[in-house]
Formats: sequence, C-alpha cells, structure tokens
Amino acid sequence: MPSTDFYELHQGNQPLLVSIPHLGTRLPEEILATMTEEARVLADTDWHLDQLYAFAKELGYSVLQAKVSRYAIDLNRPPTGESLYPGQTTTGLCPTETFKGQPLYQPGKEPDDAEIARRRQTYWQPYHDALRSELDRIKAQHGQVLLWEAHSIASVLPRLFEGKLPDLNLGTNSGASCAPQVLAAIEQTLNQQSGDVQFSHVVNGRFKGGYITRNYGQPQQGFHAVQLEMAQCLYMNETAPFAYRPDLAKNVQPLLKTMLGSALAQVKAP
Repeated sequence: MPSTDFYELHQGNQPLLVSIPHLGTRLPEEILATMTEEARVLADTDWHLDQLYAFAKELGYSVLQAKVSRYAIDLNRPPTGESLYPGQTTTGLCPTETFKGQPLYQPGKEPDDAEIARRRQTYWQPYHDALRSELDRIKAQHGQVLLWEAHSIASVLPRLFEGKLPDLNLGTNSGASCAPQVLAAIEQTLNQQSGDVQFSHVVNGRFKGGYITRNYGQPQQGFHAVQLEMAQCLYMNETAPFAYRPDLAKNVQPLLKTMLGSALAQVKAP
C-alpha cells in the first residue's frame, strides 16, 4: 500500500477512487509553533471519514487520504490560490482563519509567499501527483474512472451559509465534472430512500465541488468526478473532541454505499 508522511494510498481493483483531502490532522512542528491555540483544535477537519467510508476498501475501491491538516495547506484549493466561489466567504490555499473567522496564526506569523510556495511543493504537490497517477492507472485498466471526493463540514456555519446545511450536498461543477447519467443514478438513489431515517440533499448548491472535482473531472476523457459534502451531524459530534458516532453512522453508511455503487455502475456501463 503506497504511503508517505503526507498521504496514504490504498489501491483497489475497481474503477473508483475515493479521495479524502481534508482528513489529515498532522501539523508539522515548524508550522504549529506559529499558530494559535484555536488552530490546535483542528475544528475544520473532515473528521472520521476514513471510518465512515471503511466499506470502500472492502468493495475494491481505491482510497487516497491526506495526513497533513488543511490548516497547513488546503489540498482542495487551486495551487495559485484564487477563490472558487467569488464573492462568497471561503478559506484559501494556506488559510489564516477558521471557518468561524478565528485567527489560525499568532500576530505577524502568517505564512508569506515563500512559505506558501514551500508548503505547496512539500505537501500539496505529492498528494496531487498521487491522485493523478492513481486516476491514470485506473483509467488505463478500466477505460473509465469515477473520482469520489469525500468531504464533511459542520451543519451550521453562519459565516459560510445560512441556516442548517442539507444533509448531503453533491457537487459536479454545475454538471461539467461527470457524465449526466452518473449524477442521475446518484439522485435516483437519494429520491428512493426508504426506512425510518431520510436524508435531505441538494445538487450544485452552496458546494459545487472544489479544485479536485473541477480539475480532474473530465468526463469526455473518461474521468468522472463527484464531490459529496456531508453534514457532520449525520455521523459524529460536532463539538470537541469530535467523537465518531457509530449509532448515527450506521444510518447513513448503507445509503453512501448504494450511492457509490449506482454511480460506479454507470461508469462501468458500455
């Protein structure tokens, strides 16, 4: 299983790669020394998604997950740092504040251009090299590949969006990052939910997909990308220490498994 200090890659045998770029909790010492106490809480981590998506490896899917915190560098932002949501509040390539607007760095110790360039080369580039290589490997073997961008976020963040976030937020770069039938299969699964627990969803709403979805989703070339931004209240406690909640996770995991399976079936179809 290829792995480095900055990411871990499990190679499967199906044409599906789950990418989890915001799972990391590691803050290198030289960065941590410049940060605030609030930064050390790592509140904006996509906590426990490796546990939530544990079924992926069992089903033969590839999984790429980050080890370094998004507070060091955001792997789902463009290397040039421009905003993906012009006019809306968001965080940058090397964020200087939390989603709630709290400073991540001690006064005067924010990363300068040289430090940002160093982090981009040290942490951002290796993840994207691994991502590109694994997508190309899968595409060469199967002809098509589905990239599933796994994300999660606190369900209430007034600075970023109004009210409570829908449970499941799908992004396909407004339809450009995957074939229409791939998204249609996912939506059909969501519209046919049964059982006691029903999950709300929206497509290309507040979250249309980050840099990874927009950059690697090239359906005309056989690369289909879908981002799922999930409300964290579905599977964990949203306050520190951010405990995983198996009693909640068991309700949404079967739906996740079906969503990925239905999308994969379309990618594998002639």
